[in-house]
Amino acid sequence: MDLGIAGKKALVCASSRGLGKACAFSLAREGAAVTITGRNSETLEATAEEIRQATGSEVIAVVGDITTDEGRNAALAARGDLDILVNNAGGPPPGNFRDFTRDDWIRALDANMLTGIELIKATVDGMIERKWGRVVNITSGSVKAPIPILVLSNGARSGLTGAVGTIAREVAKHNVMINNLLPGPFATDRLMNTMAAVAKERGISVEELAEERARETPAGRFGDPAEFGEACAFLCSNQAGYITAQSLLMDGGLNPALF
Repeated sequence: MDLGIAGKKALVCASSRGLGKACAFSLAREGAAVTITGRNSETLEATAEEIRQATGSEVIAVVGDITTDEGRNAALAARGDLDILVNNAGGPPPGNFRDFTRDDWIRALDANMLTGIELIKATVDGMIERKWGRVVNITSGSVKAPIPILVLSNGARSGLTGAVGTIAREVAKHNVMINNLLPGPFATDRLMNTMAAVAKERGISVEELAEERARETPAGRFGDPAEFGEACAFLCSNQAGYITAQSLLMDGGLNPALF
C-alpha cells in the first residue's frame, strides 16, 4: 500500500532508539524526509545513518532535549514547515507518589504533556494552511488503565490525551488529523528499566519478571518496535484522513476493556 507520504516533511521526537526510532524508520521507508532528535549525539547520528542506509531517505539529526525551548526550536528550524509531527519524550521515573515532589510533577508535565502541546501549537497552523497534516502522539497504555508505580506518567500522559481530544476536533476540517498511539509492553530499554524497578521491589530477577509479563499478555510476547512504527506510519498516511482524536492501544490484548 502506498501511504502517500513520499516527500512529506516529518519530525519524530526522541527517536535515537526505541519506539521513536521505529517510527522514524517506517516514515523514512515510505519516502518521508525525516528529522530525528535525541540528547546523545553519537547514538543519534548512528541512528540517522542506519536509517539513511536502510531506506535511502534524507535524514536530519538534531541533538538536543526536546522538552526544552532550545531543543524544540532547533528541531523545528531544521527543515522548515512540517507535514508530520510525531510527539515523543522519555517517560518520568517510576515510584511511589509519596516520594515525588512538586518539581517532579512539573518535570513530568513538561516532558509528557506540555512539550507535545507546544510542538502542535508551533506546527498546526502551517498544516491548516496547506490543508494537510498528521500528528501522532506516542503516549502509553496507561491512559486507558493506570500502571502501578508509574504515577507521574499516568497523570501527565492522560493530560496530553485530554488536551488533544479538544485540539484534534478543532482542526480536522482542514485535513489535519491528530491521534495517539498507546504502547503496552514493547521490547525497549524503557520497558527493561521499568521492570528492573519492579523486580527489585519484588526480590526477583528482571529475566523472571520479563517471562512472567510476557506470559500475562494474550499475544504471549512483548511487542516488536517495528510493529509500532508501521502503525504510526499508517496514522500519518493519506488513507488515515478520516481518523482523528483517537487513541490506538497496542498492547497484545493486555487491556481487557471492550471500549
